[in-house]
Amino acid sequence: MTIKYYASSFGKKLLDLSVTAFKTNVRATTVVLGIFALPFTLAAPAKALEVQVNPATPQLGDTISVVVSLDNPANGSNVTVTNGSETYPAYEIAPRQYRALIPTTPLEKAGTRTLTIAGEGQVQNLSVQVRNRKFPVQRINLPPGKAGVQATEYELKRATEFKAVKTPEKFWDGPFIAPNKGRVSTIYGVRRYYNGKFADDYYHRGIDYAGGAGSPVVAPAAGRVALVGKVSQGFRVHGNVVGIDHGQGVASIFMHLSRINVKEGDFVKPGELIGAVGSTGASTGPHLHWGLYVNGKSVDPVPWRNQGVK
Repeated sequence: MTIKYYASSFGKKLLDLSVTAFKTNVRATTVVLGIFALPFTLAAPAKALEVQVNPATPQLGDTISVVVSLDNPANGSNVTVTNGSETYPAYEIAPRQYRALIPTTPLEKAGTRTLTIAGEGQVQNLSVQVRNRKFPVQRINLPPGKAGVQATEYELKRATEFKAVKTPEKFWDGPFIAPNKGRVSTIYGVRRYYNGKFADDYYHRGIDYAGGAGSPVVAPAAGRVALVGKVSQGFRVHGNVVGIDHGQGVASIFMHLSRINVKEGDFVKPGELIGAVGSTGASTGPHLHWGLYVNGKSVDPVPWRNQGVK
């Protein structure tokens, strides 16, 4: 439409203002011309995604937490974080907040990771510097009968399925606790020679506790028991084993148990008894192996105990 009016401040000169009416769902604003006010609309600038990365300077073996804050929670289910060829889902952890967990391992190279965060129709790239970390080398001599023990097809299938579990719910709350009171005999990430031969593409995927045979093993955090395996079922390497799904791609596995006190489907709380230390499977003596997996990869459990991940 065309609006004609006189403005005294312009010496009563005729002003022709052509305004094209259009529909939009952005914020309305007002422009003032002389003594007249004319309403019309402008597109509101898109607000950038708010992203927090923790730890700020991770090292190999750490879990990288990427928290994304959104204006429109309706689009939250579409939030993703990509690192190289891997895309990780972001789960809701608070109103308008979503979090993706990125695992790092000793088999990777230190250096810059470029993370691509997508959500609310926006894309943001972030660079994260992952520091190098030296892992010790250990020589293991397995006794006759246990050297070269191969996992059964059934054992590998069940273990692989368990480590890939991604339950949308988050069951844990705060730092994890130690699953056994024994001393730590082997730390995470150790490289190994088995009977004099270096194991390529191997690193110790967890922490070993030198607990006495029969000493209690407890859940380090809340979760649902998703795996129970026994030597009698073909678990030659893991031995008697329990796996707990903590939710949102986080899972714990407990190996070489002498006794199992839970069954698949049970929900356990932190500190709840799940079994006892043993030496079943590929083991040189009584101990507990605790492995922590994030989105299918073994990460260092120590930061989860010391600082915790929200």
